[in-house]
Amino acid sequence: MDKTKKNKIVSDLAEQGIHTTIIGIFTSIVLAAIKAIAGVMGNSYALIADAIESSSDVFTSIIVLTGLKIARRPADETHPYGHGKAEPFAGIIVAAALFIAAIIIIIQSLHEIITPHHAPAPFTLIVLVLVVITKEFLFRFIIKVGNSVDSVAVKNDAWHHRSDAITSGAAFIGIAVALIGGPGYEQADDYAALCASVIIIFNAYRLFKPALFEIMDAAPSPEVIKKVIEASLKVDGVVAIDKCFARKMGFQYYIDMHVIVDGNISVHNGHEISHKVKDNLVDSFQNISDVLIHIEPATEERLMRKHVVEQTHSK
Repeated sequence: MDKTKKNKIVSDLAEQGIHTTIIGIFTSIVLAAIKAIAGVMGNSYALIADAIESSSDVFTSIIVLTGLKIARRPADETHPYGHGKAEPFAGIIVAAALFIAAIIIIIQSLHEIITPHHAPAPFTLIVLVLVVITKEFLFRFIIKVGNSVDSVAVKNDAWHHRSDAITSGAAFIGIAVALIGGPGYEQADDYAALCASVIIIFNAYRLFKPALFEIMDAAPSPEVIKKVIEASLKVDGVVAIDKCFARKMGFQYYIDMHVIVDGNISVHNGHEISHKVKDNLVDSFQNISDVLIHIEPATEERLMRKHVVEQTHSK
C-alpha cells in the first residue's frame, strides 16, 4: 500500500473524529445555555456548576477538533513521522481542562454551602433528566467512534460528555433531596456538585494517563505486538523475530523489528526478505504506516531470544 493510500486512510479516520466532535460542540453549547438559564431562574448552583462543566466541554471539543485536523496532515520535511502527536496532546489538554473544571466546581460549591440560599425550583429536575439522557447518548455515540478510529483524544472527549452526565445526575439527586427534605436541606444540591467534582477529577486522571503514555512512546498493548510478530513469521525466509517494538503516532503505528534469517543467504536475499516483511505488514494492517527492519543471521543465542519473544507476547 503506497503512502498516498495510507494518508487517505489517516485523513478518513480523522474526518470521522472531526464529524463527531463538531456534533458534540453544538450539543454542548445548547445544553450549557439551557442549564445556565435554568440554574439562575431555578436557584440551583448545582445546575449552574453543571453549565460550567458543559461550557468546558465546548472548549475541550474545540481543542480535540484542532488536534485532529493537525494530526491528519501528512509527513513533511520537518515532521518525517507525520503530525500524529497532536492528537494525544489534545487528549492531555482535555484531561487537564476536566481537572480545572472540577476544581472550580469544588470552590464554588464550598462557597454556596456556607452561604444561605433558597431551595432549587422543581422544574430544574426536568431539565436535568433531559440533559442526562442527551449527554449519555452523546457519550455512547462518540466513544464508539473513538474506539473505531483508535483516537485517545476522541475517547477523552467522549468521557468528558460522560462526566457531564454524571454531574447532571448528581445535581438531580441533590435537588431532589433539597425539595423532599424541605427547610434545612437547601444545600443538598451543593453537596451533590461537590461529590460530582470528585468523580470528574478521577476521570481526568484516568484519561490523562493513556494520552501521556502515547506522547512518551509507551509500548502498545501486547496484542498489537503479537499480531505483528505472527504476520511477520508467515513471510518465506523468516526464521524468527528477535525484537519487535511499536510506537503510536496519532492514528498510525511505526514498527521497529529485528528479523532472523538464514545466516548463509546473500545480503541481497536478506534485503528482499525485509521488504517482503514490510510490505506484508503495511498491506495487512491499515494502521501501520512504516516498518524499520534489521536483518539478523540465525544463531543459537538469537534463537533462544526468539523463544523469549514468543513466550512474552503469547500471554
